[in-house]
Amino acid sequence: GWTLEYVWQTVNGSLYSTPGVDFTTGFDNFSSNALRPIFWTAVFIGLTHFVIASGVEKGIERASKIMMPLLFFILVVMCVRSVTLPNAEAGLVYLFKPDFSKLTSSVVLSAVGQAFFSLSLGMGCLITYSSYFGKDTNMLATAWQVTIINTFVAVLAGIMIFPAVFSFGITPSAGAQLVFITLPNVFEQLPFSSLWSLIFYILLAMAALTSTISLHEVVTAYIHEEFRMTRKRAAWLVSIGVFILGILSSLSFGLLKEFTIGGLIFFDALDYLTAKIMLPLGGMLTCIFVGTRVDKKILKAELTNEGTIKFRLFSIYVFFMKYVSPIAIGIVFLNELGLLDQLKKLF
Repeated sequence: GWTLEYVWQTVNGSLYSTPGVDFTTGFDNFSSNALRPIFWTAVFIGLTHFVIASGVEKGIERASKIMMPLLFFILVVMCVRSVTLPNAEAGLVYLFKPDFSKLTSSVVLSAVGQAFFSLSLGMGCLITYSSYFGKDTNMLATAWQVTIINTFVAVLAGIMIFPAVFSFGITPSAGAQLVFITLPNVFEQLPFSSLWSLIFYILLAMAALTSTISLHEVVTAYIHEEFRMTRKRAAWLVSIGVFILGILSSLSFGLLKEFTIGGLIFFDALDYLTAKIMLPLGGMLTCIFVGTRVDKKILKAELTNEGTIKFRLFSIYVFFMKYVSPIAIGIVFLNELGLLDQLKKLF
């Protein structure tokens, strides 16, 4: 919803209407507003609902075929513009020159946790989408393609952002501050600032929409199949539920900011629950289930397309799924919760 607000502000000219405007104040005023963020949340959920209710082929497949190539094209255009800015090489050095003195076990575990989130592991997306694959789909090749493309797009995103940030002497920061405060400052100093801002926020909105579609589909498919409900009714239930959570999340920046759960506002508490607990826990339980409960003959048949594709490392794969992966994910899980440091102190 925030991305759509900034698309609108760019279109109507209000984002850069006043020279030297304080983007921090503007973002804080908007995010704490009782109505505007909720309105844009409703619009965004409405777009997601429309695609999901249209079905897999007419909705998700058609939207992906249009949005993903367009998303990639816009990303490349922004990268070209970013690297041609003065002092852009400083941003590229910051992005690509490693500082091994900062490479600690905690950093590695945090990176693994980020990869977990970025690849949508442990949240049902891959299971739901793979259930729509034909029997001739090469699962091993598909897994490699998803990993490589995801990493490539992440690198392009870094190339788009950091040279521009360093070009104007702005300190790089993460999250909402970078997207809605730092980058508007960058765009303001570029020729045709509104154009570059519009392209970026459309890009961001499309990236978010592809994510909400995939996550919405997981719950919709479950309700549709488990409770024998029509797809459209299941989609409505999910959309309404998400909208209610969206309202509470939005109001936690304003009217409900005094209401906290474990010292966190509702938005942050929801983020902590999903990213720090549910994702790694879901991934760990999936590994344990596949490694210990799924018949190995069925598992090998699925991965090799009934023996038509070679999988020489199958026994190693099963060993990792049964023992190594659950333990590794468990360590990441403890690290994300901040419990790993506590255990280190004890031992």
